[in-house]
Amino acid sequence: MKRQKIGLILTGGGARAAYQVGVLKAIAEFMPYRAHIPFDIVCGTSAGSLNTITLAVNARHFRKGVRYLHNIWNNAHVSDIYRTDVLGVATNSGRWILGLLLSMVGIKHYNRISLLDNRPLRTFLERTLPCELIQQNIDDGLVHAVSVTASGYGSGHSVTFYQGASDIKPWKRARRLGVPTQLSIQHMLASSAIPFIFPAVHVNREFFGDGSMRQIAPISSALHLGAERVLVVGVGHQILDGQSRRAKIDSYPSLAEIGGHALDSIFIDGLEVDLERLQRINRTISMVPEEARATVNLQHIEALVITPSQPLEKIAERHIAHLPWTIRLLLRLVGVMRGSGANLVSYLLFDKHYCRALIDLGYQDAFKRREEILYFLEQGGTAMCNDLSQ
Repeated sequence: MKRQKIGLILTGGGARAAYQVGVLKAIAEFMPYRAHIPFDIVCGTSAGSLNTITLAVNARHFRKGVRYLHNIWNNAHVSDIYRTDVLGVATNSGRWILGLLLSMVGIKHYNRISLLDNRPLRTFLERTLPCELIQQNIDDGLVHAVSVTASGYGSGHSVTFYQGASDIKPWKRARRLGVPTQLSIQHMLASSAIPFIFPAVHVNREFFGDGSMRQIAPISSALHLGAERVLVVGVGHQILDGQSRRAKIDSYPSLAEIGGHALDSIFIDGLEVDLERLQRINRTISMVPEEARATVNLQHIEALVITPSQPLEKIAERHIAHLPWTIRLLLRLVGVMRGSGANLVSYLLFDKHYCRALIDLGYQDAFKRREEILYFLEQGGTAMCNDLSQ
């Protein structure tokens, strides 16, 4: 029976991506010690692209790759991602204000501005990730394809940059396309450039921002690259029907609260909508007679989804004090107070205390579903996957 290609989808979410490391840590422990990566296709968006590229570089030894990721996130410092020194914060904030003022009078030279300066992240990635190993692992058959998605500010397209087997064809759909390339640090920086927070990154012909923007079909890229079933690790706490209540709030939302709400829309909503569409199409296909399915250009997809069992913003709220005082002051200026704006902080809190809490949560969530995950990874049979790529 033909082995199905399994895709791993690691979504975006800034510091929230530490949760993915906990899930991967549990999966690595489920596997034999020297097993290679159990996923044929690995797709990353935003901070998930860092985890994706690290796994692809270490595809020959899955546990080693996960251990490397664990060391990065378990010892994370905010200063490894963006500048936190007084001069750096003051200079960047001043440029942002000046740029906003000058853009009002049509001076575009100062448009390349952002709330935070993430040059330390580039230095860190260039020092630690040998991206040239990706092609070697593809040639050795350890991984079929790797992708990183970014959003083009000029075209408005969601662009999936991929590196993979020679038989993979580029694709183009409404507002989204797949482009073959040799993945590099530049693609990761583009994919993780949170709007307004981090500066846009120039790749090929245009500037790109965070890949979660305008990513209306996060699962689609994995299917285009050949995945026949997908494991999705999200970073948003799923609220079950009847679980949420609309609280009465009379105070006007702060800039931080609006920003956190906007980031939730960017990082979480697209995946939830895509999964809902997948489930709906699966139900439709199940009602089509077996003999008629060959004439329908749709197939059933098995998707296993792992998301946080607790709201990550609540965890972030407990660790805000670990941010450098310069960043706390900056965030206070945009409305982050105790009990307010923690949602925004949950994306920016690249601190080891917060990251360790997320890693532990991801590990526990995945360990509780051990049998389900093992069954998903080991299950064989004829490929039956839903063509969301149409």
